Amino acid sequence: MENEKILKEVEERSAREKSGWGMLAVVIACFIAAIAGFVVGAIGVASEMSGIFVAIGIVLFLVACVLACGFKTLQPNESYVFTLFGKYYGSLKRDGFFWVNPFCSTVNPARAMMGTSRKLSLKAMTLNNEKQKVNDEEGNPIEISVVVIWRIVNTARAVFNVDNYMAYLSTQCDAAIRQVARQYPYDVSSNGDEKSLRGSAQEVADILRGEIQERADMAGIEILEARISHLAYAPEIAAAMLQRQQASAIIAARQKIVEGAVSMVKMALDKLSDEQIVDLDDERKAQMVSNLLVVLCGNKDAQPIVNSGSIY
Repeated sequence: MENEKILKEVEERSAREKSGWGMLAVVIACFIAAIAGFVVGAIGVASEMSGIFVAIGIVLFLVACVLACGFKTLQPNESYVFTLFGKYYGSLKRDGFFWVNPFCSTVNPARAMMGTSRKLSLKAMTLNNEKQKVNDEEGNPIEISVVVIWRIVNTARAVFNVDNYMAYLSTQCDAAIRQVARQYPYDVSSNGDEKSLRGSAQEVADILRGEIQERADMAGIEILEARISHLAYAPEIAAAMLQRQQASAIIAARQKIVEGAVSMVKMALDKLSDEQIVDLDDERKAQMVSNLLVVLCGNKDAQPIVNSGSIY
């Protein structure tokens, strides 16, 4: 509870800044005054005041250099997080040219990971985690990866509440995808009314986004979208699962073919009987039904045999 209280106390606030253009005029004036002091001191070498002018010039030059360190430039959707002697000073999120306390330090814990400057990007970013092997609801090993679109909405939490917000988000995405994958099977069952990772993409995406968002709130991150980018059986069972899917497809296709063939045979017998084309007894009907089913249900084209005599 004490740690949670400490984390909650670090809330975002605006840094005290001034217009960079006004301070730029002050810095330029200091540089000009310093140069003038050097010149006056150099001209009046024999004068007793030359040393004082040179000292004033040095002081003004140092002051101008220190003040110049406070200039900051921000583009849209960028931010600075400042600390002053170890304490949180504030965040600067407005775009433009500003001047802040030159003794403030900028902080970005994910600087090395993202390869950027000390600015925090407030733009929407994409995290595409590597594939990981998990078990679905039925215990089948599957390979799954997730792509997450996110952005920073609270700079203070992102910097101070977690050690590295990029690594934190990546770890929480892995944990969330494992949690969600255990709740659903890879594919639907035979009755077709069960939700699955492959068939219920939108529902799984919504649950996954909620799981990640719950963990990312502490880091000041908003999850805009989370979707499964890769889903497949693990290599050790992929071949067996492919055979099972092929067998299911073959059975379904055969069932459809048989239903159609029986309907066509019935239609042919009814047509012959109604139009009185030929009068068939039960044995000839059975022979005709057998021949028609062989022709309609066979995998290959039937080879006809012409019978010139009687079947009796």
